[in-house]
Amino acid sequence: MASRKPQKCEFAESRLIWRFQKVLPARVEAISPVVEHVLKQTKEMGCSPGKELAIETALREALANAIIHGCQGNPNLEIQVCVGCDPEKGILIVVKNPGAGFDPSLIPNPTRGENIFVSHGRGIFLINQLMDEVQFKNQGTEIHMRKR
Repeated sequence: MASRKPQKCEFAESRLIWRFQKVLPARVEAISPVVEHVLKQTKEMGCSPGKELAIETALREALANAIIHGCQGNPNLEIQVCVGCDPEKGILIVVKNPGAGFDPSLIPNPTRGENIFVSHGRGIFLINQLMDEVQFKNQGTEIHMRKR
């Protein structure tokens, strides 16, 4: 697997009370250790107290999407996760993948019509419902999520 130096996260460094950055293999089994570490630190630092379930679910979905869709399940590829805790603005999570990207506006609403019965396609919907801010950047290869 090709190793590379992680790109700098776009956080206002002086305001952060905690910062985490990791490059991980595009493997589903890599998700839980990262999520558990982020949640542990989030609780210890008092980042978005009481919002841990929303943060956990959104982070798991974003990582899974990056692995399954962005890397198309190729375990030789890598994804990057960056987390920053700002005492006033809450937690910011960025997940980046090396894929071709996508247009989030083309994702069907899973709560409408036939989509209700489809067994996939709810991740982005859940992330948007759980987080206070969600942005897709770099043609959809990056998701930026904030929980206050």
